Amino acid sequence: MISYLTQQLHMPMTKAANTLTNFGGTASLTPLLGAFVADSFAGRFWTITVASIIYQIGLVSLTLSAVLPKLRPPPCKNGEICQEANTGQVAILYVSLLLTAVGSGGIRPCVVAFGADQFDETDEKQKTSTWKFFNWYYFSMGASMLVAVTVIVYIQDNIGWGWGLGVPTIAMTVSVITFVIGYPLYRNLNPAGSPFTRLIQVCVAAYKKRNLPMVSDHKLLYQNEELDASISVSGKLQHTKQMKFLDKAAIVTKEEYAKSQSNPNLWRLNTVHRVEELKSVLRMGPIWASGILLITAYAQQSTFSLQQAKTMNRSLTSSFQIPAGSMTVFTLISMLTTIVFYDRIFVPITRKLTGLERGISFLSRMGIGFAISVLATLVAGFIEIKRKNAAFAHGLTYKPHETIPISVFWLVPQYSLHGVAETFMSIGHLEFFYDQAPESMRSTATALFWMSIAGGNYASTLLVTMVHKLSAGHDGSNWLPDDNLNTGKLENFYWLITLLQVLNLIYYLFCAKFYTFKPIQVAQQNDGIEVGNNV
Repeated sequence: MISYLTQQLHMPMTKAANTLTNFGGTASLTPLLGAFVADSFAGRFWTITVASIIYQIGLVSLTLSAVLPKLRPPPCKNGEICQEANTGQVAILYVSLLLTAVGSGGIRPCVVAFGADQFDETDEKQKTSTWKFFNWYYFSMGASMLVAVTVIVYIQDNIGWGWGLGVPTIAMTVSVITFVIGYPLYRNLNPAGSPFTRLIQVCVAAYKKRNLPMVSDHKLLYQNEELDASISVSGKLQHTKQMKFLDKAAIVTKEEYAKSQSNPNLWRLNTVHRVEELKSVLRMGPIWASGILLITAYAQQSTFSLQQAKTMNRSLTSSFQIPAGSMTVFTLISMLTTIVFYDRIFVPITRKLTGLERGISFLSRMGIGFAISVLATLVAGFIEIKRKNAAFAHGLTYKPHETIPISVFWLVPQYSLHGVAETFMSIGHLEFFYDQAPESMRSTATALFWMSIAGGNYASTLLVTMVHKLSAGHDGSNWLPDDNLNTGKLENFYWLITLLQVLNLIYYLFCAKFYTFKPIQVAQQNDGIEVGNNV
């Protein structure tokens, strides 16, 4: 898309980069709305189906804008300044991207949770397979992206953007039809009502009772298994000592006692389970925030790293050149390879050492990912220095459209390290949200994962804009120039991100050390006797 915006719509580089990160941010923010719809009333299957149709409309619109000449500016002529897309043409682009962003909002939070729903958590054999599903879901997604950055990018560069965008549109059509046909095979869980309403009710009830003295024993707090039955199928959340001010929402007053057994006013009285739902969400907040900066670093692959690749020698043979947009293939290959290594080698070995079914906890997995991401951006800065030195040595510093005689494969380390980092951090992040979120909020929990991606993309936009503005010199110099990367100081930008990631890693380690896992009592049937297990 960065190539489409700069080459076909003739946008300036920073504007194109910010357009994509803003789109990526919006597409990762809309899952919160999709999760609300799925968890509240529509269910995951129908949310995915309707959202896929909206997404499909956006793809069709985007394809038409690439096919019809009037929907894009005329091609550049030699010696003339390229005409940038007009307001109407940009508006069509934005509407198309917005529709796909809205569609993503229904697909992204529900697909992972819907897949995990197919495993019965009350069956121990199936429950241990759930965490493997996250690895192989991410593997499937990475494999499809690998096809996108090789086959699809080749079509875009050598056949045209009409087919380049048309093929994914056709593929999406087949995908939607296949998904709907499979309806009879799925294990569909009924939505349990709006989770956001429940969270707000706990806040309101706690505020109304803020002046009440705390009960001497937490066992005196309100419990109602019948009321919580639909939101605690896999187990009931147990009381925790943190955030005691919220416990006041579960204090039963004399006036409320009569109704508490039948029809309590949930805006004044909530069960311990519902209070703990809110506590679980709040406890996840600091860990959630730590994931934002990793996405900020990762986002540069589709913007400035790609621009680096475009200036370098990408020839494999005298007649074949690697498309710059296909460089992310190295990120995807390293990610897919690491997933297989992690699942087949790393987990069995570490399982023997730790005794954990997962090998290591998802918090440890995320920490490893953060550390590798720091290394990725550090390496990227040194590689940029080498690229600019090669440009200077061959007198190409002020010739941005000339190919620098340095192999594009020098970029492979930074791309590959980002792929390894994503395998550890992003999948660990996804596991963390699904595992630690209340069961009735798992679509919402997955949406939080995508919201961290949204935050990372928006942070990238903010960081790029600030650096571009603050690093501008009176002589026209800039760390991130619009027209000539060779005269900039992209390495300083990479090292700035590296420093921010080091600080973020320290913050994460602090949060992980003091994180409290949700305590849940799982009901199991054993010879007709119900046994409660604390997990």
